Amino acid sequence: MWFFDALTSGFQHPTDPGRLQQFRIVFGTVLVLRFALSIGQGGWDRFTPGSLSSHLAKQRFGPTRARLLARAYRPALLVRTAAAIALAAGLVPRLSLVLILAGAAMELFYLKSPNAVRFTLLTGACLLAAGNLGHGLHIEHSPSTANTWAQCLLVLVTTDIYWNSAWQKLRSPQFRTGLYLAEWIHVYAQVREQLPYRRQYAVPGFVRRHMGNLTDQDVRLWHLISITAIAAEIALPPALLIPQTMPYAVAAGIAMHASFTCLKPRQLITFSGLTVGTYLAFAA
Repeated sequence: MWFFDALTSGFQHPTDPGRLQQFRIVFGTVLVLRFALSIGQGGWDRFTPGSLSSHLAKQRFGPTRARLLARAYRPALLVRTAAAIALAAGLVPRLSLVLILAGAAMELFYLKSPNAVRFTLLTGACLLAAGNLGHGLHIEHSPSTANTWAQCLLVLVTTDIYWNSAWQKLRSPQFRTGLYLAEWIHVYAQVREQLPYRRQYAVPGFVRRHMGNLTDQDVRLWHLISITAIAAEIALPPALLIPQTMPYAVAAGIAMHASFTCLKPRQLITFSGLTVGTYLAFAA
């Protein structure tokens, strides 16, 4: 298995540099979408005078730093979006990546739950460690050690994300029993028409009608789904590393993330897009 060969050889085991170059394109494309969405739904006017964000920034950082953040906010939105486009296109990829990471890190100052930002910074740092990010849309496939270290880092980050997520779910009786998902779908089915941004949710009507009534049968079904999700998160990393099982693991991972994203499309599009993108790093 190439991953363990790379570890035992001190990361001198040749790998296909095209894997990280393909992930660079995925990374840039996902961030273009994320940054474009962040401009909409009031994001462009986040720090306008009198807004809640401005008030919270003053409380957290003081008037002077809050004013600097407000002045830098809109230019940073535009610069990081342009940098994401340039990264996906392979134009000055290393500089573009640095600008993207700086622009994404800015969200740590005002987002309440910046988990997607942290994952973006982690995977972006793995890319930054690559020795050959490529140029343009051309993908190189001649084996080399230029990206071996970065590719191993990306595998470790994804494995940690999956196994830590599985551990947290296992520790939660509410999730493990299926009650969390059953209650979530039930409440969503009742209030979805009153939600201010209805397009942020995409739970299919079939699921709402037949699995959102909070009956004992619904809870048992969600219990089975919860256990399946936990098992999948544990099994996916090793299955992705084995060539014989990788195609099945990729299909299972895509299906799992598509299901997750239906719960919160806008919030999970970055996490799901980047995580599925990291599957490229699991192949030598």
